[in-house]
Amino acid sequence: MKVVAVVGMAGSGKSEVTRVFEEHGFKKVRFGDITDKELKKLGLERNEANERYVRQQLRRRHGMAAYAELNLPRIKTSLGSSHVVVDGLYSWEEYMLLKEYYGGDFTAVVIQASPATRYRRLASREVRPLTLEEAASRDRSEIENSNKGGPIAMADFAIVNEASLEEMERQTERVISALI
Repeated sequence: MKVVAVVGMAGSGKSEVTRVFEEHGFKKVRFGDITDKELKKLGLERNEANERYVRQQLRRRHGMAAYAELNLPRIKTSLGSSHVVVDGLYSWEEYMLLKEYYGGDFTAVVIQASPATRYRRLASREVRPLTLEEAASRDRSEIENSNKGGPIAMADFAIVNEASLEEMERQTERVISALI
């Protein structure tokens, strides 16, 4: 069974690519579910500032591989019945943990879109819309504090998501065909 991690900047289309993998039988493990549970536990509103705070606290407590470590049980359980797609790999340390743990059964797929395209998407999304300033700030934080550049640079496949949803789906299906 394979573990495919989807990586990309906010607004690049990670959730849409993950959806296509799910439609092809992959079970989804969304790393951000850990953040959502922690927000609920702390009684905090779901917004960019609180999400960032929770992510930073979890990484202080568990290290930079926190999300991969905390999600390993979910990945293992899901692998019992299907391939797994991980939505939202963030750090180099998470990438390395999964790469070392799953070896040749681990693949990273990067979703790329320009800042202008991503910021436009982020401003118009229904859940957790971001202003231009919030989106740019999140980019800086993810690059400078989350070591996100490493997984993006080392991805085994790249999907450029600047055109239509249908084109992104076609590219994703080509990646899936190459993997299985």
